[in-house]
Amino acid sequence: MIYNCFNTIIFVVQFKNMNIGFDAKRAFHNNTGLGNYSRTLIHSLHDFFPENNYYLFNPKKSNRYQIIGKNIHEILPTAFLDTLFPSLWRSHRVIKNLKTLNINIYHGLSHEIPVGIEKTNIKSVVTIHDLIIFRHPEHYKKIDVRIHEKKIKYACENADHIIAISEQTKTDIINFFNIDEKKITVCYQSCDKKFEQKISVQEINLVKQKLNLPENYFLYVGSITERKNLLTICKAMLINKDELNIPLVVIGNGKKYKAEVKNFLQQNNLTNAVIFLSDNKLANTLPDYISGDCFPAIYQAATALVYPSLFEGFGIPILEALWSETPVITSNTSCLPEAGGKGSYYVDPLNPEQIAIGMKKIFHDKLFSDEMKRKGKIHAMNYTQEKCASSVMNIYNKL
Repeated sequence: MIYNCFNTIIFVVQFKNMNIGFDAKRAFHNNTGLGNYSRTLIHSLHDFFPENNYYLFNPKKSNRYQIIGKNIHEILPTAFLDTLFPSLWRSHRVIKNLKTLNINIYHGLSHEIPVGIEKTNIKSVVTIHDLIIFRHPEHYKKIDVRIHEKKIKYACENADHIIAISEQTKTDIINFFNIDEKKITVCYQSCDKKFEQKISVQEINLVKQKLNLPENYFLYVGSITERKNLLTICKAMLINKDELNIPLVVIGNGKKYKAEVKNFLQQNNLTNAVIFLSDNKLANTLPDYISGDCFPAIYQAATALVYPSLFEGFGIPILEALWSETPVITSNTSCLPEAGGKGSYYVDPLNPEQIAIGMKKIFHDKLFSDEMKRKGKIHAMNYTQEKCASSVMNIYNKL
């Protein structure tokens, strides 16, 4: 099979049917970037390469997500010790299960591989999303930094191959761990196909009614942490207060930093200018909101996604917005220009004046906004599920 992927030709040759195992903890339990990446990749590989068997090693039963397919098999710990200590099973003892099931390739989808897998005949791949914890250790607890450093360094040194989700991440892996660049391949991620679907006006209005959303709004998607930089968006809104009375809808949650943001809003009489859906009790009981099935409608109704993150491994909300034909305002740093392409509006993430200008420009200039949508959709087509799955399958086949 031949695929045109990211302006290059990729040949995918399936040598044999394989038993492919995945660290599926994030796939079953995580509702943010790592979980979305894991679920999307597993589904894509299953859809486009159905000749293989896909084994999902899940340390604990999930009530939130189901991953179903003809050749998809969920594997849970069964031995008493493993059910008692599921983290130990995931990081060490799962190797016994891999051998029993004749796994050919094990893919650690989020920075980790089982300790000792390099001593078996099982080939291993690890996906590294970002090394933010090393770039900005001040945002994390010291114990977390030490734990993650040990796990990621071990995975990079002992996996047979490393997938980086952006050129930025590949560069960081080389610089932080002195890994040979030949061992690393950039495989961009895709997003859920539901964002490719055009939502009807009637359905959008129904979602807005259920969630009590305003007619016009800007959108922020992501955890509410210092790195994601929501406070600077609020400062931009303060600058625009008398010229642009358009609220910001926030999908995501946080703790200490969220409280800091709310304090700023209260001090500047902007409390009603930001709508935190995590505080909406009705939203958090709606199945479509909990599953994210209504997110495409929320994106498509938005004036623009505002995503001035200080640093990302890739930035999947950008891709979701581009597929949704929603303009994107994002940072001119790290990998974000890779994700946003030529159609996005780039700003210094620490400069609220630049963000304020971008928000006004996109809202008032329809021709400019429409051109952003057009260019954004073209760029998003570089990240189809088929292309992304093919690039990963190529790595499996070369091991």
